[in-house]
Amino acid sequence: MQPARYTRAMMGSPETGTGSRGDVVRKHNLGLVLRRVHLQPTSRSDLTRESGLNRSTIGALVSELVERGLVVEEEPNALGLVGRPSPVVRPSGRPVAFAVNPEIDAVTVAAVGLGGRVLERERVEVAQPPTPERAAQVAAEAIRRIGTRLPAPARVIGIGAAIPGVVRAADGLVRHAPHLAWHDTPFAGLLATATGLSVAAANDASLGAKSEWTFGAGRGVSDLIYVNGGASGIGGGIVSNGVLLGGAAGYAGEIGHAVVRRGGNRDTTGARGTLESEVTRAALLAVLGLDSADPETLERALLADRSTAVRAEVARQIDVLAAALGTAANMLNPSRIVLGGFLAALAAVDQARIERRLEEHVLPALGEHMTLHRAALGNDLLLIGAAELPFEQLFADPTAA
Repeated sequence: MQPARYTRAMMGSPETGTGSRGDVVRKHNLGLVLRRVHLQPTSRSDLTRESGLNRSTIGALVSELVERGLVVEEEPNALGLVGRPSPVVRPSGRPVAFAVNPEIDAVTVAAVGLGGRVLERERVEVAQPPTPERAAQVAAEAIRRIGTRLPAPARVIGIGAAIPGVVRAADGLVRHAPHLAWHDTPFAGLLATATGLSVAAANDASLGAKSEWTFGAGRGVSDLIYVNGGASGIGGGIVSNGVLLGGAAGYAGEIGHAVVRRGGNRDTTGARGTLESEVTRAALLAVLGLDSADPETLERALLADRSTAVRAEVARQIDVLAAALGTAANMLNPSRIVLGGFLAALAAVDQARIERRLEEHVLPALGEHMTLHRAALGNDLLLIGAAELPFEQLFADPTAA
């Protein structure tokens, strides 16, 4: 994600007041400074240069954020610098968001600090896909346990839930999570009732796209396709011209349901030959002789096993995946494709094959500047993305913290 740009045109409007004296505008500018520091620690001088605000205004904003316990200032390493260096502004450890990711085989919960720092995490395995009520109960119990281990200054600002399914952007209603068998489920409300905290929910792959774009392998680009493979199938997120695309109701990016083969296996929606029915974690686990594995464990197992059966299944899945990625690339013209979850494990085994197959499917002009990357955030990817939901509320009004 590019650094936040706050220009004089954003300082005030007839609706918000005039200049930095309006309370709404002050909150707006506090949020922009906090968001910028969240993305990357920076100096007061850089904040002044990027914002177009004067030095004293930036100083006042930073000082207020320090007083509220949201940022800290540190003296920089002055070695080799000319003049008096500006203090470095960093996120503080006080604001904490909880992240929840329910899956068919586990509910994972983490405490995440500003700057995308995962402080604590628990993965609670379940014997069968949890009901919404059971998932909320498991998550609430893990949140209580983790909360006892957080340092005293920590203040929980809310919960973000990464859901493997179609989630309505307006209110977080889970319209359809096929692998979990959830339909029109108010999971955010159930979790809020169980914890007493505010809860927001969104599609897991879209949140993964945001976290990789902000902190990981997509950092610094404006056009990105992120595709994630998990226990509940395959989803995606799209960044176009610096904007995370949501679509009319927030459902954009469901690449897992793209048809890649006539006939073929059925997915959980009943469609045949879709990407997520042909490229599956379950098939990889089966050929490896494993019952379950997180993405990192699966990757190690695939790299270690040189058997013909494993290599053949990896090659088959890569070829199908490349065909779907090629179609998406021809439509969206990204500069970068990022693979997460078990798809990153496929790339770890044979990224060169994916790239060769992509060349066969992508128009030459569109592929000239496109690169393929594995997700950089590992098992924390969806948790960091989920935490962005309550952090966005914090950025909207830092004075409420």
